[in-house]
Amino acid sequence: MLRERVKVTASGRTDAGVHAIGQVASCTIAGDLSPDVLLRALNSKLPDDIRIVRCERAAERFHALRDAIRKRYRYRIWNGPVADVFLRNAAWHVPRRLDSEPMRQALARLVGSHDFACFQSAGSPRKTTVRTLSDASLGCSEFPEATRFRADADGLERPAQRIDIELESNGFLYNMARNIVGTLVDVGLGKRSPESMTELLASRDRRAAGMTAPPQGLTLLQVWYPSDDTEAIEGDSDPAAACDDELPSDDADSTRSL
Repeated sequence: MLRERVKVTASGRTDAGVHAIGQVASCTIAGDLSPDVLLRALNSKLPDDIRIVRCERAAERFHALRDAIRKRYRYRIWNGPVADVFLRNAAWHVPRRLDSEPMRQALARLVGSHDFACFQSAGSPRKTTVRTLSDASLGCSEFPEATRFRADADGLERPAQRIDIELESNGFLYNMARNIVGTLVDVGLGKRSPESMTELLASRDRRAAGMTAPPQGLTLLQVWYPSDDTEAIEGDSDPAAACDDELPSDDADSTRSL
């Protein structure tokens, strides 16, 4: 289309199955095509599951990966006895009932600057495993019309629920977001307590944390760059290069039984 080879740099790579609605990419091209013309031309060539939603001129030395200062991910769980077929490629189906409140309490203990080595998968050496989780939230929506969980000890049937976990940080270690989610699911199943998060962080031991949640539930929501209304987060010597799922993985530890 441009009659030249163009190197495109994204804000980070993701494993197969991971989604992005806020991915950013940068490139340098010859000629004087306007951003609007380039956007339409590229979208006419891309496959149906990829679309460019905005195209604009950037500073000459802008680099989508190196200049990123903060990212936000969402992980979606469908928690019900029967899978939602419409979410099969966009959520992790957990068929056992999760208690969302202990999960929320555990998540709150991870906010701040910590050594997140226990949530880093192997094969991703970093200068430091300290990251700042600036925001973390867990939202839960019930779906009474879906197949309900069988009555438990109190005799009540529980509705299916969709759980959305959002994480915002100045850097994500390899599989950090998915490993955090897998550990939170352990909390929701009663396999560990919210208070155990403090000891887990101190252990720096990946084997002590939960499984790696499968990739399809993870979505990159937004990437931030330095600007007049955004300040870089200090304390991370390797921020953008530490994006979640940047390295290839065989997901060997995402198959444990629930």
